[in-house]
Amino acid sequence: MILDSVVPWGRSLAEYRRMFNLTEADLAKTVLGVGDGPASFNAEMTELGHSVISIDPVYAFSTDEIASRIKKTYGTVVEQTRSNASQYNWTDFRDADDLGNQRMKSMNLFLADYETGKLQGRYRTESLPKLSFPDHSFDLALCSHFLFLYTTHLSEEFHKQAISELLRVANEVRIFPLLDLSGQLSPYVNAVSDEYWKNGFSFELVEVPYHFQKNGNQMLCIKR
Repeated sequence: MILDSVVPWGRSLAEYRRMFNLTEADLAKTVLGVGDGPASFNAEMTELGHSVISIDPVYAFSTDEIASRIKKTYGTVVEQTRSNASQYNWTDFRDADDLGNQRMKSMNLFLADYETGKLQGRYRTESLPKLSFPDHSFDLALCSHFLFLYTTHLSEEFHKQAISELLRVANEVRIFPLLDLSGQLSPYVNAVSDEYWKNGFSFELVEVPYHFQKNGNQMLCIKR
């Protein structure tokens, strides 16, 4: 991974709870966070005594390197959000600046926890479609803003291999959002659903309470 290609943008535990419809029982499970980047999800979950491992190729870099990249890209992301404000529902955030401030709080929590978390094995440098974990290592895998989002960059075959790998290491996989970068439902959603239905998995499109991006309030849930 080249750090200059990364645009860090971290979300909070409260957002994860709504994005993935997480119950108190879900939070008590062994959880794999996929593509968490600088989210504060792991730090906040750990503080509450829960079990989470986050994976992302960006974890190959140091705290200072990630912090520097956040500083370099933060203003651009906020400005892009402001320019595309009509694509979002402004109920949880007042405006682009408020969104940026909330994201920065999450990223600062991540940065404060990052070195300790790496030493404890909570932040690991891993990349789909192949992971190093043994079979059935986790109860639940949560994939935020990666699969389906990059439909034009990652092939249908990549998605199938990646989800198969997640189902190897976790008993249940939840993916959010189902929209691609253009804000449209990814064409891979139906292809993936058909694939796992044929192979005996349970899958469901679930409406969730998180609805920042217009039309983006569904997750895909796949179970063994």
